[in-house]
Amino acid sequence: MTTHLSPGRHATLPGSPHPTPAVPTPAVPTPAVPTPAVPTPSVPTPATPATVHAAPAPGSTAAPAETPGTDGGAVHPAAAESTAPTYRPNAKYVLLLGMMCALPAISNDIYLPSLPDVARDLNTSATAAQLTMTAMMVGGALGQLVIGPLSDRFGRRKPVLIGVALHVVTSVLCALAPAILPLIGIRVAQGFFNAAATVVAMAVIRDRFVGADASRLISRLMLVIGVAPLFAPSVGGLIAGEVGWRGVFGALGLFGVALWLVVWRRLPETLPPERRRDGGMRTAMSGYARLFRDRHFLALALMPGLGNAVLMSYVVASPFVLQEGYGLSSHQFSLLFAVNGLGLVGGAQVNAALVRRVAPIRIIRVALPLSVAFTTGLLAIAITGWGGLAAILVALWLVLALVNLAPPNASALALSRHGEIAGTAAALIGAIGIGVSAAISPLSSLFGGDSVAMAGVMVAAAVAALLVLAIATPAYRRGGAWAA
Repeated sequence: MTTHLSPGRHATLPGSPHPTPAVPTPAVPTPAVPTPAVPTPSVPTPATPATVHAAPAPGSTAAPAETPGTDGGAVHPAAAESTAPTYRPNAKYVLLLGMMCALPAISNDIYLPSLPDVARDLNTSATAAQLTMTAMMVGGALGQLVIGPLSDRFGRRKPVLIGVALHVVTSVLCALAPAILPLIGIRVAQGFFNAAATVVAMAVIRDRFVGADASRLISRLMLVIGVAPLFAPSVGGLIAGEVGWRGVFGALGLFGVALWLVVWRRLPETLPPERRRDGGMRTAMSGYARLFRDRHFLALALMPGLGNAVLMSYVVASPFVLQEGYGLSSHQFSLLFAVNGLGLVGGAQVNAALVRRVAPIRIIRVALPLSVAFTTGLLAIAITGWGGLAAILVALWLVLALVNLAPPNASALALSRHGEIAGTAAALIGAIGIGVSAAISPLSSLFGGDSVAMAGVMVAAAVAALLVLAIATPAYRRGGAWAA
């Protein structure tokens, strides 16, 4: 049990090593009268009770009640009302949640270099092969919406263990796919089941953390989520070069087995039975209806998707912009892609440090206007050609370094508004993010696929995020920095 006391104050808690004497008097402490059943120390109780700092109970799953806090999220109640231990995640815990969140991205990125081989081997077009990527995103969005409420009803462990196990099964089926249509269908199923890992990881964070603490942990996860996909294409290319594209899915299956074992051994159940929601589809729908009625929640839930749209516009268009437009080789492009990835990861870690001192909503208030300014600068460079390739690369790096400042804070604040249905809330945030980024990111190709089109889509997504923050939340109104 953890107590939060003002300096100079003390509290006596149940289980204190200094229990009250059996026969006290108001004026003078009297030695306790021993009894055969419960011996009591003969030392009288001090006039000032001892302060007790109880260690967190191993495996504790209790979550504190929250009240609106000045950090833009929620704060723990006073010591007299708190029943939850202080929990601080270690590096292994962050790595586990990060790998759970990164499972969908790894499943897609490790497969990217194999797309030409898939089209050739299955005697289909490049467009049809690319549909296997889109299919997984569609399955992921649907999976989040379904699995989120299930995790609120059955707890966190069961859905993720079943989901990761079925990821292994679908990976094997993908490796055995005889034609493109079965492969597309299986990839939808794989995305659906992979969503269990992502939505449960976010719900687990909300079960134990709120406000700035949750934002800081999500930012730490970005280190894992950002680094893993950077290496996934290279690993996938090596595997495909040795044993073909079907071997890539075999490797995905093995990764799923390893992740399942770690989750089974290391992920605690953070949603005790007394906090679970009973009911079936009607309960799930009522949860979503409640979220859709909360305009503030929807505004915060949109921001990660719009931030990801900026990133995905770069991912989709940059091979054509930098290799065809500026003549970079595939090796040079891969190197630049990794350098920009370091900017993404670095920005997330800066945010993790900032939220120790600055309210999450204040970080969003500054990050989004800066994102608009930097994307506008990138667009100006693309239109005028000023500075050439060097200017484009510097502007891109600055834009991407800001991408991971707003989304972790927006996600944490959105989740803090509906902790009692954290799985459902995390599912809706994830589904909105996938849907928005999937709708916006291909626009750069439709508008020409050059640097101007890429930068223009980035500007549009950044401006949209800023408008949502300004119109649908009180962030820029008087006192709004503390109300969001």
